[in-house]
Amino acid sequence: MSASALRALHHDLPADAPLVLPGPWDAASARAFEAAGFPALATPSAGIAASLGYEDGATPAAEMFAAVARIVRSVSVPVTADLEGGYGLPPAELVERVRESGAVGVNLEDSGPDRALKDPRAHADWLAEVRAAAGPSLFLNARVDVYIRPSADPLEEAVTRARLYASAGADCVYPIAAPPADLPALRAALGDLPVNALAVPGGPSFSELGRLGASRVTFGDGLLGRALRDVTVLATALRGAGAF
Repeated sequence: MSASALRALHHDLPADAPLVLPGPWDAASARAFEAAGFPALATPSAGIAASLGYEDGATPAAEMFAAVARIVRSVSVPVTADLEGGYGLPPAELVERVRESGAVGVNLEDSGPDRALKDPRAHADWLAEVRAAAGPSLFLNARVDVYIRPSADPLEEAVTRARLYASAGADCVYPIAAPPADLPALRAALGDLPVNALAVPGGPSFSELGRLGASRVTFGDGLLGRALRDVTVLATALRGAGAF
């Protein structure tokens, strides 16, 4: 499946039916989500890190790309990969590594390794280099981290950064952890540019997120967290039962 197929899934959606992209952390979970009928998947870097035994942000690039490649090989639907801040790779090399993995999309964040926000114009220039290296063959989701980092006015800064990243060639922007109440203002400020919202337990339904302005819904490592809670219950039951 191509980036154009993934791109098409983000447009012409009913307001109450955003594109929902589960986040597989390995091949088995990817196959389960595909079998359930989801048209595309979005790997979470934190979920893959946990599955490989690393803290979030500490996965070596080679292991992350290998994990993404295993997921891509296991399914027939488009896969977009969360590659954090790009692992310090030059744009052309980053794009080549993504192509080798088989992913047709990428999520790139505007926090640095020190978890501080990057200069927005410098980051936009870098995203433009990624876009130039990839052409239209890569769906580029630009994560905006102002809601999870110190910011005097997260909404205003999110709009400023999102517009810069859109001008640099981003196909979608992801103001991660934006309060649902801010989604209508983001939607209004960004026009037709798709907006990615984070689903959280107890939060608005997918249809409500769509009505508020989200074009796409992802989960971070939330699905892995839910699966691990189920595994913990199973492990406790096994320990106490003494039999399967």
